Amino acid sequence: MAEGERQTPSDSSEDAPLTTQNFIIPKKEIHTVPDMGKWKRSQAIEKLVVLLNTLDRWIDETPPVDQPSRFGNKAYRTWYARLDQEAENLVATVVPPHLAAAVPEVAVYLKESVGNSTRIDYGTGHEAAFAAFLCCLCKIGVLRVDDQIAIVFKVFNRYLEVMRKLQKTYRMEPAGSQGVWGLDDFQFLPFIWGSSQLIDHPYLEPRHFVDEKAVSENHKDYMFLECILFITEMKTGPFAEHSNQLWNISAVPSWSKVNQGLIRMYKAECLEKFPVIQHFKFGSLLPIHPVTSSC
Repeated sequence: MAEGERQTPSDSSEDAPLTTQNFIIPKKEIHTVPDMGKWKRSQAIEKLVVLLNTLDRWIDETPPVDQPSRFGNKAYRTWYARLDQEAENLVATVVPPHLAAAVPEVAVYLKESVGNSTRIDYGTGHEAAFAAFLCCLCKIGVLRVDDQIAIVFKVFNRYLEVMRKLQKTYRMEPAGSQGVWGLDDFQFLPFIWGSSQLIDHPYLEPRHFVDEKAVSENHKDYMFLECILFITEMKTGPFAEHSNQLWNISAVPSWSKVNQGLIRMYKAECLEKFPVIQHFKFGSLLPIHPVTSSC
Protein backbone atom coordinates (compact mmCIF):
# COMPACT_ATOMS: atom_id res chain seq x y z
CA MET A 1 0.00 0.00 0.00
CA ALA A 2 1.34 3.43 -0.87
CA GLU A 3 2.50 5.69 1.93
CA GLY A 4 -0.32 7.71 3.41
CA GLU A 5 -3.07 5.34 2.25
CA ARG A 6 -5.26 3.48 4.69
CA GLN A 7 -7.26 0.49 3.60
CA THR A 8 -10.80 0.36 4.94
CA PRO A 9 -12.46 -3.06 5.18
CA SER A 10 -15.32 -3.26 2.70
CA ASP A 11 -17.79 -4.47 5.32
CA SER A 12 -17.14 -1.72 7.85
CA SER A 13 -19.22 1.45 8.16
CA GLU A 14 -17.59 4.85 7.97
CA ASP A 15 -18.39 5.64 11.58
CA ALA A 16 -16.94 2.39 12.98
CA PRO A 17 -14.94 3.18 16.15
CA LEU A 18 -11.17 3.15 15.65
CA THR A 19 -10.80 1.29 18.95
CA THR A 20 -11.70 -1.93 17.12
CA GLN A 21 -8.49 -1.60 15.09
CA ASN A 22 -5.36 -3.33 16.41
CA PHE A 23 -2.54 -0.85 15.84
CA ILE A 24 1.10 -1.88 15.67
CA ILE A 25 4.30 0.04 15.07
CA PRO A 26 5.27 -0.58 11.42
CA LYS A 27 8.69 -2.12 10.92
CA LYS A 28 10.79 -3.45 8.08
CA GLU A 29 10.44 -7.17 7.52
CA ILE A 30 12.28 -7.63 4.25
CA HIS A 31 15.91 -7.25 5.36
CA THR A 32 17.57 -9.59 2.89
CA VAL A 33 16.52 -11.30 -0.32
CA PRO A 34 15.88 -14.68 1.41
CA ASP A 35 13.37 -12.82 3.64
CA MET A 36 11.19 -12.50 0.56
CA GLY A 37 9.90 -15.92 1.54
CA LYS A 38 8.11 -14.29 4.47
CA TRP A 39 5.94 -12.27 2.13
CA LYS A 40 2.35 -13.42 2.04
CA ARG A 41 1.56 -14.37 -1.55
CA SER A 42 -2.08 -14.44 -2.45
CA GLN A 43 -3.61 -17.39 -4.25
CA ALA A 44 -4.08 -15.14 -7.29
CA ILE A 45 -0.31 -14.62 -7.52
CA GLU A 46 0.28 -18.35 -7.46
CA LYS A 47 -2.29 -18.77 -10.25
CA LEU A 48 -0.54 -16.09 -12.33
CA VAL A 49 2.75 -17.96 -11.99
CA VAL A 50 1.00 -21.14 -13.17
CA LEU A 51 -0.37 -19.18 -16.16
CA LEU A 52 3.15 -18.02 -17.06
CA ASN A 53 4.48 -21.54 -16.56
CA THR A 54 1.95 -22.65 -19.19
CA LEU A 55 3.31 -20.11 -21.68
CA ASP A 56 6.81 -21.37 -20.92
CA ARG A 57 5.76 -24.98 -21.53
CA TRP A 58 4.24 -24.01 -24.88
CA ILE A 59 7.65 -22.70 -25.99
CA ASP A 60 9.11 -26.17 -25.33
CA GLU A 61 6.24 -27.70 -27.31
CA THR A 62 6.81 -25.32 -30.26
CA PRO A 63 10.45 -25.65 -31.32
CA PRO A 64 11.98 -23.24 -33.86
CA VAL A 65 11.66 -24.22 -37.52
CA ASP A 66 14.45 -24.35 -40.09
CA GLN A 67 14.44 -21.18 -42.16
CA PRO A 68 16.95 -19.09 -44.14
CA SER A 69 16.57 -15.99 -41.94
CA ARG A 70 18.48 -16.05 -38.66
CA PHE A 71 16.06 -13.72 -36.85
CA GLY A 72 12.30 -13.86 -36.44
CA ASN A 73 11.68 -17.61 -36.39
CA LYS A 74 8.22 -18.30 -37.80
CA ALA A 75 7.48 -20.92 -35.13
CA TYR A 76 6.75 -17.94 -32.88
CA ARG A 77 3.56 -17.36 -34.88
CA THR A 78 2.42 -20.89 -34.06
CA TRP A 79 3.15 -20.24 -30.37
CA TYR A 80 1.30 -16.92 -30.49
CA ALA A 81 -1.72 -18.41 -32.27
CA ARG A 82 -2.09 -20.83 -29.38
CA LEU A 83 -2.07 -17.95 -26.88
CA ASP A 84 -4.48 -15.96 -29.02
CA GLN A 85 -6.91 -18.88 -28.90
CA GLU A 86 -6.43 -19.73 -25.22
CA ALA A 87 -5.89 -16.29 -23.63
CA GLU A 88 -9.40 -15.91 -22.23
CA ASN A 89 -9.34 -19.45 -20.81
CA LEU A 90 -5.99 -18.71 -19.16
CA VAL A 91 -7.20 -15.44 -17.64
CA ALA A 92 -10.36 -17.18 -16.41
CA THR A 93 -8.16 -19.42 -14.23
CA VAL A 94 -6.99 -16.30 -12.37
CA VAL A 95 -10.25 -14.35 -12.20
CA PRO A 96 -13.03 -15.62 -9.86
CA PRO A 97 -16.38 -16.53 -11.48
CA HIS A 98 -18.23 -13.43 -10.24
CA LEU A 99 -15.76 -11.28 -12.25
CA ALA A 100 -15.99 -13.38 -15.41
CA ALA A 101 -17.34 -10.43 -17.42
CA ALA A 102 -13.92 -8.73 -17.11
CA VAL A 103 -12.04 -11.66 -18.68
CA PRO A 104 -12.25 -10.65 -22.38
CA GLU A 105 -11.01 -7.13 -21.62
CA VAL A 106 -8.15 -8.25 -19.35
CA ALA A 107 -7.10 -11.00 -21.78
CA VAL A 108 -6.33 -8.39 -24.46
CA TYR A 109 -3.45 -7.04 -22.36
CA LEU A 110 -2.03 -10.53 -21.87
CA LYS A 111 -2.01 -11.09 -25.63
CA GLU A 112 -0.44 -7.67 -26.21
CA SER A 113 2.34 -8.37 -23.70
CA VAL A 114 4.24 -11.12 -25.52
CA GLY A 115 5.29 -9.42 -28.76
CA ASN A 116 3.96 -8.92 -32.26
CA SER A 117 3.23 -12.06 -34.31
CA THR A 118 3.44 -10.28 -37.68
CA ARG A 119 6.82 -8.66 -37.14
CA ILE A 120 8.03 -11.28 -34.63
CA ASP A 121 9.40 -8.56 -32.41
CA TYR A 122 9.19 -7.52 -28.76
CA GLY A 123 9.85 -4.26 -26.93
CA THR A 124 8.95 -1.89 -24.12
CA GLY A 125 5.42 -1.38 -25.43
CA HIS A 126 4.72 -5.09 -24.97
CA GLU A 127 6.29 -4.96 -21.52
CA ALA A 128 3.99 -2.03 -20.67
CA ALA A 129 1.02 -4.16 -21.74
CA PHE A 130 1.93 -6.76 -19.10
CA ALA A 131 2.13 -4.01 -16.49
CA ALA A 132 -1.35 -2.95 -17.69
CA PHE A 133 -2.51 -6.58 -17.39
CA LEU A 134 -1.40 -6.61 -13.74
CA CYS A 135 -2.94 -3.18 -13.18
CA CYS A 136 -6.29 -4.42 -14.48
CA LEU A 137 -6.15 -7.37 -12.09
CA CYS A 138 -5.54 -4.90 -9.25
CA LYS A 139 -8.43 -2.69 -10.36
CA ILE A 140 -10.94 -5.54 -10.36
CA GLY A 141 -9.66 -6.75 -6.99
CA VAL A 142 -7.95 -10.00 -8.03
CA LEU A 143 -4.60 -8.63 -6.88
CA ARG A 144 -4.22 -6.36 -3.87
CA VAL A 145 -1.99 -3.32 -3.55
CA ASP A 146 -0.35 -4.93 -0.53
CA ASP A 147 0.76 -7.78 -2.80
CA GLN A 148 3.01 -5.32 -4.62
CA ILE A 149 6.39 -6.84 -3.69
CA ALA A 150 5.28 -10.30 -4.81
CA ILE A 151 3.63 -8.85 -7.93
CA VAL A 152 6.98 -7.39 -9.02
CA PHE A 153 9.51 -9.90 -7.74
CA LYS A 154 7.52 -13.08 -8.27
CA VAL A 155 4.97 -12.52 -11.05
CA PHE A 156 6.71 -9.86 -13.15
CA ASN A 157 10.04 -11.63 -12.70
CA ARG A 158 8.53 -14.88 -14.00
CA TYR A 159 7.11 -12.93 -16.95
CA LEU A 160 10.62 -11.64 -17.71
CA GLU A 161 12.00 -15.17 -17.66
CA VAL A 162 9.38 -16.34 -20.16
CA MET A 163 9.95 -13.32 -22.42
CA ARG A 164 13.71 -13.90 -22.42
CA LYS A 165 13.10 -17.50 -23.38
CA LEU A 166 10.82 -16.33 -26.23
CA GLN A 167 13.46 -13.87 -27.42
CA LYS A 168 16.22 -16.47 -27.37
CA THR A 169 14.19 -19.35 -28.82
CA TYR A 170 12.61 -17.47 -31.72
CA ARG A 171 15.35 -14.83 -32.15
CA MET A 172 12.80 -12.03 -31.88
CA GLU A 173 13.72 -8.61 -33.20
CA PRO A 174 13.71 -5.68 -30.76
CA ALA A 175 10.67 -3.48 -31.35
CA GLY A 176 11.53 0.17 -31.80
CA SER A 177 15.10 -0.27 -30.59
CA GLN A 178 17.25 2.84 -30.43
CA GLY A 179 20.41 0.76 -30.75
CA VAL A 180 23.28 1.85 -28.50
CA TRP A 181 21.36 5.02 -27.59
CA GLY A 182 18.56 3.09 -25.93
CA LEU A 183 18.70 1.66 -22.41
CA ASP A 184 17.98 -1.90 -23.55
CA ASP A 185 16.60 -3.59 -26.66
CA PHE A 186 13.73 -5.34 -24.91
CA GLN A 187 13.01 -4.18 -21.34
CA PHE A 188 12.84 -1.07 -19.17
CA LEU A 189 10.64 -1.61 -16.09
CA PRO A 190 12.94 -4.18 -14.41
CA PHE A 191 15.72 -1.60 -14.44
CA ILE A 192 13.45 0.78 -12.50
CA TRP A 193 12.24 -1.81 -10.01
CA GLY A 194 15.65 -3.47 -9.89
CA SER A 195 17.42 -0.21 -9.02
CA SER A 196 14.89 0.48 -6.25
CA GLN A 197 15.64 -3.00 -4.86
CA LEU A 198 19.32 -2.01 -4.54
CA ILE A 199 18.83 1.35 -2.79
CA ASP A 200 20.88 1.40 0.45
CA HIS A 201 22.55 -1.91 -0.39
CA PRO A 202 25.48 -2.41 2.02
CA TYR A 203 28.10 -3.00 -0.67
CA LEU A 204 26.69 -3.18 -4.23
CA GLU A 205 26.94 0.21 -5.92
CA PRO A 206 25.96 1.25 -9.47
CA ARG A 207 29.60 0.90 -10.60
CA HIS A 208 29.44 -2.81 -9.76
CA PHE A 209 26.88 -3.71 -12.44
CA VAL A 210 29.56 -3.43 -15.14
CA ASP A 211 31.78 -5.77 -13.10
CA GLU A 212 31.37 -9.27 -14.53
CA LYS A 213 32.26 -10.95 -11.21
CA ALA A 214 29.77 -8.88 -9.18
CA VAL A 215 27.01 -9.65 -11.71
CA SER A 216 27.71 -13.40 -11.84
CA GLU A 217 27.73 -13.66 -8.04
CA ASN A 218 24.57 -11.62 -7.36
CA HIS A 219 22.28 -11.77 -10.42
CA LYS A 220 19.94 -14.41 -8.98
CA ASP A 221 19.04 -12.12 -6.09
CA TYR A 222 18.70 -8.80 -7.89
CA MET A 223 16.45 -7.98 -10.84
CA PHE A 224 18.73 -5.23 -12.18
CA LEU A 225 21.77 -7.52 -12.31
CA GLU A 226 19.71 -10.27 -13.99
CA CYS A 227 18.92 -7.75 -16.75
CA ILE A 228 22.62 -6.96 -17.14
CA LEU A 229 23.49 -10.66 -17.34
CA PHE A 230 20.90 -11.20 -20.10
CA ILE A 231 22.36 -8.30 -22.11
CA THR A 232 25.87 -9.75 -21.88
CA GLU A 233 24.55 -13.14 -22.99
CA MET A 234 22.80 -11.64 -26.02
CA LYS A 235 25.44 -9.14 -27.13
CA THR A 236 29.13 -9.37 -27.92
CA GLY A 237 31.91 -6.83 -27.61
CA PRO A 238 32.77 -4.28 -24.91
CA PHE A 239 29.84 -3.33 -22.67
CA ALA A 240 30.57 0.39 -23.11
CA GLU A 241 30.04 0.00 -26.87
CA HIS A 242 26.90 -2.18 -27.09
CA SER A 243 25.16 -0.63 -24.03
CA ASN A 244 26.47 2.92 -23.85
CA GLN A 245 23.52 4.34 -21.89
CA LEU A 246 23.89 1.73 -19.16
CA TRP A 247 27.63 2.24 -19.12
CA ASN A 248 27.04 5.94 -18.44
CA ILE A 249 24.50 5.11 -15.71
CA SER A 250 27.10 2.97 -13.92
CA ALA A 251 28.96 6.21 -13.10
CA VAL A 252 26.00 7.59 -11.11
CA PRO A 253 27.00 7.62 -7.41
CA SER A 254 23.88 6.11 -5.81
CA TRP A 255 21.06 3.70 -6.63
CA SER A 256 18.46 6.28 -5.57
CA LYS A 257 19.83 8.70 -8.19
CA VAL A 258 19.85 5.87 -10.77
CA ASN A 259 16.23 5.05 -9.88
CA GLN A 260 15.05 8.66 -10.16
CA GLY A 261 16.82 9.11 -13.50
CA LEU A 262 15.35 5.89 -14.93
CA ILE A 263 11.81 6.94 -13.96
CA ARG A 264 12.30 10.24 -15.82
CA MET A 265 13.81 8.39 -18.77
CA TYR A 266 10.92 5.88 -18.90
CA LYS A 267 8.40 8.70 -18.95
CA ALA A 268 10.24 10.47 -21.77
CA GLU A 269 11.37 7.49 -23.85
CA CYS A 270 8.39 5.13 -23.44
CA LEU A 271 5.25 6.72 -22.05
CA GLU A 272 5.54 9.89 -24.13
CA LYS A 273 6.73 8.30 -27.38
CA PHE A 274 4.09 7.89 -30.10
CA PRO A 275 5.64 4.71 -31.64
CA VAL A 276 5.18 2.99 -28.27
CA ILE A 277 1.82 4.38 -27.11
CA GLN A 278 0.11 4.18 -30.51
CA HIS A 279 -0.19 0.42 -29.97
CA PHE A 280 -1.55 0.68 -26.41
CA LYS A 281 -5.20 -0.32 -26.03
CA PHE A 282 -7.66 1.44 -23.72
CA GLY A 283 -10.85 0.01 -22.26
CA SER A 284 -13.13 0.45 -19.26
CA LEU A 285 -10.43 -0.55 -16.76
CA LEU A 286 -7.73 1.63 -18.30
CA PRO A 287 -9.69 4.41 -20.02
CA ILE A 288 -8.19 7.26 -22.02
CA HIS A 289 -10.65 9.79 -20.51
CA PRO A 290 -9.13 12.65 -18.50
CA VAL A 291 -8.72 11.99 -14.79
CA THR A 292 -11.59 13.56 -12.85
CA SER A 293 -10.84 12.28 -9.36
CA SER A 294 -7.91 10.83 -7.45
CA CYS A 295 -7.58 7.04 -7.41
